[in-house]
Amino acid sequence: MGTYLLEHSQEFSEKYPGKYIAVTKNELVAIGNSNIEVFKKAKEQYPDKEVSITYIPTDEEMVTLL
Repeated sequence: MGTYLLEHSQEFSEKYPGKYIAVTKNELVAIGNSNIEVFKKAKEQYPDKEVSITYIPTDEEMVTLL
């Protein structure tokens, strides 16, 4: 999952700033405003797959982190 996130990090940063995303091994499976919401959506669709939840920071949040 880490490789998939790294390969698509720029795309996700542009499309989903301030959102939580759920990914399986090689697929984005849910997007939402909270980690719980995203986890529930992902598990409804893929109950047997391992799901990773990640927050995509906004540009302003990235500046603060630096």
